Amino acid sequence: MKENNRSNKDFDLQSYMAKGVERIVSDALRATFKNPRETAYLIKFSAAAKKAAKKRAKAEKEGEHIPPFLIASITSSCNLHCAGCYSRCNEATTDHKPVDQLSAEDWKRIFEEADELGVSFILLAGGEPLLRRDILEEAGKRGDILFPVFTNGTFFNEKFLELFDAKRNLVPVIRIEGNKKETDARRGEGVYDKLIEVMDALREKDLMFGTSVTVTKENLQEVTSDDFLNSLSERGCEVVIYVEYVPVTEESKELALSEEERAQLLNDIARVRETHQDIVFLAFPGDEKGTGGCIAAGRGFFHINSHGGAEPCPFSPYSDINVKDTSLKEALHSRLFQKLQNSDILADDHKGGCVLFEKREQVEAQLAGED
Repeated sequence: MKENNRSNKDFDLQSYMAKGVERIVSDALRATFKNPRETAYLIKFSAAAKKAAKKRAKAEKEGEHIPPFLIASITSSCNLHCAGCYSRCNEATTDHKPVDQLSAEDWKRIFEEADELGVSFILLAGGEPLLRRDILEEAGKRGDILFPVFTNGTFFNEKFLELFDAKRNLVPVIRIEGNKKETDARRGEGVYDKLIEVMDALREKDLMFGTSVTVTKENLQEVTSDDFLNSLSERGCEVVIYVEYVPVTEESKELALSEEERAQLLNDIARVRETHQDIVFLAFPGDEKGTGGCIAAGRGFFHINSHGGAEPCPFSPYSDINVKDTSLKEALHSRLFQKLQNSDILADDHKGGCVLFEKREQVEAQLAGED
């Protein structure tokens, strides 16, 4: 275990993450070269991302580590009841009217602070983020930050298409589970047809969009197949984000990828990056062994929930600090984050999906102040 911790600390994470941002931007430019408006925005964003990287590098020299990514759950409301949803199982998403959630003004401040610190990407999630148009409009004003908006797609209408058209730093990422059978089985009957309708509308507007695919034992072969990826490409999809399924109940453990299947997924991603160069492929959590362990808890990203709690990761809903009461920079100094970064947990071996979720009892012990 000491060897894991040592490799974690010796690994040049700042350089790795900076190169990762550069690769994402360069791949996105390649994928959008036929779309002049998207290319124009991405060229501008590329310059902003390099400036942000310099801010992070300067802070690193001064002993301050700033991650390039932030995940922001801007609402706890959602209209769907997807099978195995981690957010509902954690009671972070409900059907009830949201109470004591961050306001659009709160998120405006957070976005401004993130920009000043050098954060390049803020992933907007929920619940369903399209339920908070006021926050999307605030995000659209921060052109130096790219905001992937993870949406179930069911609320898209002409007004949202106009917003995404006007604010090219907002990139819709549509959640899909494969083809019609797999998507409707997890997300509800009729959802797949709605998503196809939305993709066609986005393509008609020449809007860059991506998809988020939850990878399980059941759909691993399909969602990395040429047939599935060709169908997305034909509809104009330019980003595919593979998210390994995290088992949130004992009954759902069998859906999680094994170590061999995780290796297969990484190999498949390397393959499709070569064969489908019109699409940018990302993976979460990705190759943790290559990054000295999990990059949550502020190493590469952290999560702010809809009530302002700064958490290691959406799959690890524990917090000891709230951005309502403190700055984003101070939140990164969370006692919990520091203890996780200085322990062996992030570099520990695990069965797949999310090490912090699997070792949640140890995280809870850290939160409680136990050594």
